Amino acid sequence: MRLFVGIRLTDEARQAIAMWTHELREAFVRLRWSLPEQWHVTLQFLGETDESACSCVAERLRQIRAEAADIQLAEPGFFERAGVFHISVRLTDSLAALHEEVEQALLPCGFDPEARAFAPHITLARRKGRGPSPDFARLQKAVRWVPAARLPSFQANEFLLYQSFTDPAGSRYEVRERFPLM
Repeated sequence: MRLFVGIRLTDEARQAIAMWTHELREAFVRLRWSLPEQWHVTLQFLGETDESACSCVAERLRQIRAEAADIQLAEPGFFERAGVFHISVRLTDSLAALHEEVEQALLPCGFDPEARAFAPHITLARRKGRGPSPDFARLQKAVRWVPAARLPSFQANEFLLYQSFTDPAGSRYEVRERFPLM
């Protein structure tokens, strides 16, 4: 099973992003757009995991006692090599602390922290395939002309353990367990 730990967006945040991306989604139909109900902020991607590791993960995440995380949605951006269009999330002190606690908690389960710096974001769309994408390149130019999004901030009072399923239509995520924040 494929697992990751993340924070679900509030309805208000999802609606604001959906309204801001509406015209872009219609103009760039050849990209793989994420569904609003799937939008989240990943704290740690775990990848393919067996049942015993999943049990360890859940047990360790239940032990985290962290403050609610301030989620401040920022500007749109691109991870060009990966072909990802996203909304950046500011790295607040509380979000950074939660990310660090999750990484440390999962070390005994065999999950090492990523070597690259934590770059919280919400994936909106991906290019199809691995090669260059004219639509992705056009989207990068078009975003410069779209009025800035007015995106709400919110406080995350929980984080979740998700399981990812790959379907022909794309990925879908199911919540395996929820963990409260203080």
